[in-house]
Amino acid sequence: MVAWQVPVSENFPKGLKYSFQYMDADGDTLLRYDNSPYHLDVGRHHRHSPAGEITKLEFTGLPDLIEDFQNEVNEIYEQRTE
Repeated sequence: MVAWQVPVSENFPKGLKYSFQYMDADGDTLLRYDNSPYHLDVGRHHRHSPAGEITKLEFTGLPDLIEDFQNEVNEIYEQRTE
């Protein structure tokens, strides 16, 4: 999980850039949250699933986003280790 304070710009209007990624041992993405400006069709704040789906995230602040990501990582981990 990384987050940077960046200058406010068109690409990062809140002055925040982040990327949270959960991967398996082979380096395959199991989950990613980011605010890359390349998927604005689904929203600035979005998630990537292992199947390649990109869906919108509701952004209410960095602490809430971190909590949501950690909860989802825990769910994925539990499913993969049952």
